[in-house]
Amino acid sequence: MKKSNLVFLALFAVLTLSAQQVTLDYYLPDGISYDPNIPKPVDVIGHEVGEWHVTHDKLVYYMHQLAESSDRITIENRGTTFEGRPILLLTITTPENHQNIETIRQQHVALSEGNSSLDTSEMPIIVYQGFSIHGNEPSGANAGLAYAYYLAAAQGPEIESMLDNMVILMDPSFNPDGLQRFAYWANVNKSENLNPDNNEREYHEVWPGGRTNHYWFDLNRDWLPAQLPASRARVETFHKWMPNILTDHHEMGTNSTFFFQPGEPTRVHPLTPKMTQELTAEIGTYHAKALDKIGSLYFSEENYDDYYYGKGSTFPDVNGSIGILFEQASSRGHIQESENGLLTFPFTIRNQFTTALSTIDAAKNMRTKLLDFQKKYYADLRNEGARSKTKAIIFGDSKDASKTWHLAEILKRHKIKFHELASDATIGGKNYKKGYSYVVPMDQKNPRLINAMFEKRTTFADSLFYDISAWTFPLAFNVDYAELSSLPNAGPEVMDFQRPTGGVDKKSNYAYVFEWHEYYTPKVLNAILEKGLRAKTARTPFILEGKRYDYGSIMIPVQNQKLDATELYGFLNGIAQESGVTINGVSTGVTEGIDLGSGDFEPLKKQKVAILVGDGTRSYDAGEIWHLFDTRYDMKITKIDTKYFNSVDLDSYTDLILPGTGWGGGIMLDKKGAEKIKEWVKNGGSVIGYRTTANWFLSNELMSLKMRKDTLVAKNIAFDQKEDFTGAQVTGGAIFEADLDRSHPINYGYKNDKLALFRNTNIYLDPEKNSYDNPIQYTSDPLLSGYISEENAELIKNSVPFKVQRLGKGRVILFTDNTNFRAFWYGTNKLLMNAIFFGQMM
Repeated sequence: MKKSNLVFLALFAVLTLSAQQVTLDYYLPDGISYDPNIPKPVDVIGHEVGEWHVTHDKLVYYMHQLAESSDRITIENRGTTFEGRPILLLTITTPENHQNIETIRQQHVALSEGNSSLDTSEMPIIVYQGFSIHGNEPSGANAGLAYAYYLAAAQGPEIESMLDNMVILMDPSFNPDGLQRFAYWANVNKSENLNPDNNEREYHEVWPGGRTNHYWFDLNRDWLPAQLPASRARVETFHKWMPNILTDHHEMGTNSTFFFQPGEPTRVHPLTPKMTQELTAEIGTYHAKALDKIGSLYFSEENYDDYYYGKGSTFPDVNGSIGILFEQASSRGHIQESENGLLTFPFTIRNQFTTALSTIDAAKNMRTKLLDFQKKYYADLRNEGARSKTKAIIFGDSKDASKTWHLAEILKRHKIKFHELASDATIGGKNYKKGYSYVVPMDQKNPRLINAMFEKRTTFADSLFYDISAWTFPLAFNVDYAELSSLPNAGPEVMDFQRPTGGVDKKSNYAYVFEWHEYYTPKVLNAILEKGLRAKTARTPFILEGKRYDYGSIMIPVQNQKLDATELYGFLNGIAQESGVTINGVSTGVTEGIDLGSGDFEPLKKQKVAILVGDGTRSYDAGEIWHLFDTRYDMKITKIDTKYFNSVDLDSYTDLILPGTGWGGGIMLDKKGAEKIKEWVKNGGSVIGYRTTANWFLSNELMSLKMRKDTLVAKNIAFDQKEDFTGAQVTGGAIFEADLDRSHPINYGYKNDKLALFRNTNIYLDPEKNSYDNPIQYTSDPLLSGYISEENAELIKNSVPFKVQRLGKGRVILFTDNTNFRAFWYGTNKLLMNAIFFGQMM
């Protein structure tokens, strides 16, 4: 579809009516009668749609009332968010279909199971419609009130016929916690006399805003990793139903208009079939027609892309479905001035409501075409998997069962089959251990999804990306992996998928020792230190009672502890079982190497960690760290806001984390705050900075850094090419290889001398003169997967992503990269834990 055909050159309708004057009729199509027994939103929630921002509790209450009143709707709770809010799903179709709903579901899923004999002419189409995955983009969820009412109450043969041939899965709020947070903000700042002035407080949320979930994650980047409760619920629903269309209703800047896909044609992932884009464009004609009718401006094939498969609009594309992104100009409150006129909240809702209707209109008219596309997609994939030179992928970590299990867990959530390893194997010089490794055959339902998760890609048709350009999962998890031309000694398919178990192998009256390799060892060590027990870490490897222990192994002596030998055994066994870590009881301190009483065992102290949050800091990064401490390692972390940081006594804290500056590189702390940190470090504290904190450390003289700067000059670049030129220099998210000095405490727990790091900055640091001061250093050809410009590719060579420098009695530690990216970068989480527990050894 050409942009010129899509952009309707008309002004917004004059929207001088206030939000209070709008009734449900403003949204609903003309000429339709409605069942009077179905409650309208105002009858249940106490206000008209768009008069106030609906809170999630009211949204839930109304959806339940609809389900009780209408035989077209059933409702289910698929779980709860971090804040305990229900994750609802409405199933909407005719009463007759509801009586046969499981048969309909099974027959539909059979389309993707290789059953080519299925006749689609009489099959209902499945449409999954979701709203407001970003909580402060609320027009979608508020439109859901009117949309659900319409589907429940509209009368006439046309809607009956449509629902007879369609099952609608409606997710009224993709992000309950964020929606609630934003509704509170918009409502408490609303005036009786609505004020459209852009400077009004109503339109300027306080940090961190309502976009994200409880831990400040962007849920629209979690469809593929599936690390968060709401994501896991919707991914389960997707695979349970395999919908033909999935819609994702968003908002964008106030001065925009309305966007619907397809997006940028050159920024589509190569694994997405061309037919997907063609069908998306055909569906777009229905949106254009509907928006033309109400006089709304719109655009398509610009700005937004279909590359990263972790978004709601793109994840369906690799699964034989059509994903559609809608972006509505945001009022950010109830009414606001914009370049396109006065933008009211009800107007934004009406556009979302209108395109929700145009979606099912397209689904009705394209039903057999979309069903046949899905059937053919999976039939082709069966052939594709059988023809592939790669017959299987093996992955694992011979020292870390839990991390390997968590990668396999993602595969399981996406219905990807995998097998145990029948026996230990060595492939490509890497050891794969039974129980610590899995084999993924390519000849299964969706080998393209497997490729999307495991492939490394470094060449691209376009140099601009709306999101990250690489997400290779085995690199993210830091596991060994290999593509195989034949199936190895694969055991049975994994059906009963249980987390790895741990424990103490035997009671000891002398000492307990465990390696630092397992993912959850920081959780175990923290519990030990919190209990007031003594523990030490080994600076060098040793062999004890026939077992080799690597750098960083933890030793807990039995004598002179606050627990007696029996109590200590019980305590250690309990936390080891809970964490999937094996702890060895030993009977002697004599080793090959350093004895257990050696000074090369460094005493460890209980850590008390704080993190700076609030204005001037990046909420995504801060949330990822909070989530890591709180949900993975059961470690307390104190969130200190920048607003009151200068009045906080830091003396009780061992570590302070600075997650990086916020949007636009704002100032985290003033000069007084910088001096406060500097004095605290000089007295023995460790400050750990991420990413853009490098500039802050440098300007406030906490670190001495030599940064590599690009010298790129635009030549023969026209003015209208400026954005593309500068955009091509952005490293939006790619993966790079670094060499590790495994003897350095920052690298304890890593068994290989190479590590994949995720990077989305252009901060490049020169290495130190002494090699031992560069424990992590990018290689001379570091790009593993993703896009980086030629200029930046030169700058990153042999640069260092990690620095540690002494300042008085303390340490200043810097990571130029995000080691905790989106909760699925398991492979580098331990770097932060090493900085916490072993920082004073560096």
